Amino acid sequence: MAILGLDIGGANIKAADPSGRAVSRPFAIWRNREQLRSELASILQEFPQTDQIAVTMTAELADCFATKSEGVRFILDAVQTCAESFSSDNASSITSPTRDDVPNVVVWSTEGHFVTPRQASDFIRRVAAGNWHALATWCGRYSPSRPGLLIDIGTTTTDIIPLVDGRPVPVGLTDVARLQSGELAYSGVWRTPLCAVAHSVPFRGGYCTLAAELFATMLDVNLLLNRIKENDQNCDTANGKPATKAAAHDRIARTLCSDRHEVTFDEATEIAKFLADVQRQRLAGALERVVQRLPAACESVIISGSGSFLAHQLIYESRHTSNAKVISLSEKLTPKIAEAACAYAIAQLATETSLKRGIIADPD
Repeated sequence: MAILGLDIGGANIKAADPSGRAVSRPFAIWRNREQLRSELASILQEFPQTDQIAVTMTAELADCFATKSEGVRFILDAVQTCAESFSSDNASSITSPTRDDVPNVVVWSTEGHFVTPRQASDFIRRVAAGNWHALATWCGRYSPSRPGLLIDIGTTTTDIIPLVDGRPVPVGLTDVARLQSGELAYSGVWRTPLCAVAHSVPFRGGYCTLAAELFATMLDVNLLLNRIKENDQNCDTANGKPATKAAAHDRIARTLCSDRHEVTFDEATEIAKFLADVQRQRLAGALERVVQRLPAACESVIISGSGSFLAHQLIYESRHTSNAKVISLSEKLTPKIAEAACAYAIAQLATETSLKRGIIADPD
């Protein structure tokens, strides 16, 4: 059985199979949710032998949906519709005699197992924003005994998940409970607006209040600090201009209601350093809250996501984790898989479930 993991977020869609093939695509669902089906269909074409689709999501929080229930049902309907169309479109190219006519769809629940789309629609809060739980459940194998942590820093959010005996032991299972506990921080290395990081920044001997507007994001900070590589083909930025240092300079100057002629490149870089430090301190506070709830000293930390460079900083600067064993998914697997870690994890979990049920043969 060929299994595909899908992690459908509000800003990105990520897919991976158990062999390690992974794709990550930007997709702002709030701008045009009706395009979700075609985007999923395009992704599925890259995995033509798919027999089962394992799904997790966070896109239900997007404000194009009136409620999370509406979002979950819309997303699952899009996946099922694509699965049916995908089967029909690829029927002539499928040669495996064991393939079902339509790929089976399963959804990860924060109860720690898969459910059907119908069950998911009946128990929305168990599947909404469940990708972190899938990742933590799968990553637990890297910390099978003694307390540990999973730190996943992405473009938009940071997850800090406590692990005990190889299993996630979060205080909260919903977004709001996780925000309250510190296990979820709505701060990432790309999409976080600068005005959400700090109210003001040092500038020419004093402080300047930042405009409360989406003029620039943490992407611009990390571009100027050489933590994210320039890409003039990527225009997923605050103003739709390229992800380059020159454009980042312009965007950061705009947050001071200025332009490149009023705020120099060096001044913009100093502002970036300050904002990076503020974000790191805030995330360090969340890490402190979570790690202190562990029943014993933290012995291992698993890190993943596009913000792994920031996770490394947090770990080494904390007295609670500086001596812990660090396991980087980018190094353990590949950077591409680490970026699509939740999709890869759910594909692995679905494979393990199928093996237990005898649906597919044990490769060993």
